[in-house]
Amino acid sequence: MTAEGFLEGRRLQMARGVLLQCIMGGYPPARFYGSDDGDLALNADPKHIYRLPWSKQPRALAICDADELTGESSRLSTRGQLKAVIARYAARGLAPVVATELEFFVFAPNTDPTQPFQPPLGLDGRREQGHSAFSVSSNNGLRPFFSEVYECMAALGLPRDTFMHEMGVSQFEINLLHGDPLLLADQTFLFKHLLKEVALKHGLTVVCMAKPLAHTPGSSMHIHQSIVELGTGRNVFSDDAGQPTATFRHFIGGQQAGMADFTALFAPHVNSYQRLCHPYASPNNACWSHDNRAAGLRIPASSPVARRVENRLPGADANPYLAIAASLAAGLHGIENQLEPTPAIQGEFAVPESLSLPCTLHAALERLKRSQLAKELFGKEFIEGYIASKTLELTSFFDEITPWERRVLAAQA
Repeated sequence: MTAEGFLEGRRLQMARGVLLQCIMGGYPPARFYGSDDGDLALNADPKHIYRLPWSKQPRALAICDADELTGESSRLSTRGQLKAVIARYAARGLAPVVATELEFFVFAPNTDPTQPFQPPLGLDGRREQGHSAFSVSSNNGLRPFFSEVYECMAALGLPRDTFMHEMGVSQFEINLLHGDPLLLADQTFLFKHLLKEVALKHGLTVVCMAKPLAHTPGSSMHIHQSIVELGTGRNVFSDDAGQPTATFRHFIGGQQAGMADFTALFAPHVNSYQRLCHPYASPNNACWSHDNRAAGLRIPASSPVARRVENRLPGADANPYLAIAASLAAGLHGIENQLEPTPAIQGEFAVPESLSLPCTLHAALERLKRSQLAKELFGKEFIEGYIASKTLELTSFFDEITPWERRVLAAQA
């Protein structure tokens, strides 16, 4: 939209079906978004209008709510779903607090998708081999890129806690400061957009796939969650003596009750399960533990005021609005129904069958399809539309024969 049109308050409308557009560009049948495919109004959030600092031509980006023309939030909007979950907490005098940890890879341009991604050429003319995890030194030549990333974050008002080189080849992680869930979802979305745009300026490719490289750790989007009382700001996961509360237990119980049903919301693509099927620090289970990274739900070592639950299932490819909404909704379900968690696990452990999660997109969608809990918390319209869109993507994947099949199976009898 032109700046003049935006400033005049001209309404921007969009077909309802666009909210269910799949990643290849197609749409499920119209019955999933209203047979008339009528319009939605995109209403800019006045707190989230940004001048894009990486663009030479003056441009701005406005984060919008997708609302029905009658005024209410569209049930197909993931931002709207998150706002509804936050409102349910507020009705109980509570406010969730979250932080996201986003991992991503920085690669050289990849013009042939049949070839593996490669790290950029370093300052010494070589490509990184994966020996730089948590290192304070680097020869990868990415300092100009990261310098502009930091400058753009500052210009957009995106606070950052820590940045580090992660375990993978040319893999990095940012920790965003904890705060309001909607704000953190907006910041996570905006940061991913920023990364990709700045990378293009520097002749690089940023990839937020869950598992872009074989034999290498994947990229997660861990979600740290706590709950405070409205007004006092007291963390309700800790009592006056600094001990865990019943609310803390019930929140974990709700997370466990929802993780298998909601796996397709946390792991939305075929590639998501490449990360989860090779669970190197990416556990595909609903176990919980104190400071054990093999558990899907980890309680980080912290003071009582910072007691929180880390959901380690979502990948970097997850929709931040939907992943945060699903995680918080599951926790609230546990609080409202006083669900008790299983005993905490420590050390090496075998995952009980009751706490294992779907390990393919097909299995995750089938589980979501059967979930009454998902329909209760997010509405039948949203869940059925989401499944229809993801089924298109899964069908498209199965329409192609992979190089592995040609290489390994062609010579078989």
